[in-house]
Amino acid sequence: MPPTITAFENSPDRGRGQARDMRVRWALEEVGQPYDVRLVSFKQMKEPAHLARHPFGQIPTYEDGDLALFESGAIVLHIAEHHPGLLPDEPNARSRAIAWMFAALNTLEPPIVELGMAMLFERDKSWYEARLPMLQDRVRVRLGELSLRLGGADWLDGAFSAGDLVMVTVLRRLNTSGLLEEYPDIAAYVARGEARPAFRRAFDAQLAVFTAASRS
Repeated sequence: MPPTITAFENSPDRGRGQARDMRVRWALEEVGQPYDVRLVSFKQMKEPAHLARHPFGQIPTYEDGDLALFESGAIVLHIAEHHPGLLPDEPNARSRAIAWMFAALNTLEPPIVELGMAMLFERDKSWYEARLPMLQDRVRVRLGELSLRLGGADWLDGAFSAGDLVMVTVLRRLNTSGLLEEYPDIAAYVARGEARPAFRRAFDAQLAVFTAASRS
């Protein structure tokens, strides 16, 4: 039996491929692992059956036999450790790829998500115009540091890895912010990730769910 992941029945990202099941879909597509998808509503996410899989009532989750996992980074790491193609064989390179996964989730994603949430939910607040530049500058600091480290290379550390996969999905949250355009090398890096056939398959699969939900 293929593994089963959970995803939004009707994603708030409106098919832009930013929901976190995208990372898991992409990883599974990269390694050529078929998978099933269980769609859940916001109501179902807070019910006991789903909370048994994800104690915080979110998506994605991953089930394979008697293994149940939550947190997209942990799921991608599990997939990468059990299938060839997303982690280098050389031990030090493998550890560096995993470090980039953590960097994406712990160093880059928090200020990016904070900026995105403000742009979505705080535009009508009195403090929005004053707070926005501060949030943007926090992201710029990280993008500048990442740009220096990338140094014009195609990928973060040699060949494409799970580190790049997670990093690209994090950076894609900036697609409508205008900030990526300030760093052409990072914009090109994201575009390379989006051009991978496995990414396109994952994106199309997630988009199809939103399209079907919109028609119903």
